[in-house]
Amino acid sequence: MPLDYSGLSGLGRDVLAELAAIGRGQCLTYGELAARAGRPGAARAVGRVMAANPFPLVLPCHRVVGAGMKLTGFGPGLPMKKMLLELEGVL
Repeated sequence: MPLDYSGLSGLGRDVLAELAAIGRGQCLTYGELAARAGRPGAARAVGRVMAANPFPLVLPCHRVVGAGMKLTGFGPGLPMKKMLLELEGVL
């Protein structure tokens, strides 16, 4: 599906491209996603990109978790994030 990334920063485009590669039943930490996007050490910036994700149904940001698999940062709430990850068999 073609997505319009034109309003996003370079970091936003890179992070969302890597987010798209996370398959069902998988997850990464914010730090791992930052490293994959070529920005090691930018976990907080990745969190901001996830919070502003303009394509949440296509690029499911619930697959990104905190260090140690800690459930953090999800707009609809952590119980929803937990439920989505359980449905995918991650938790």
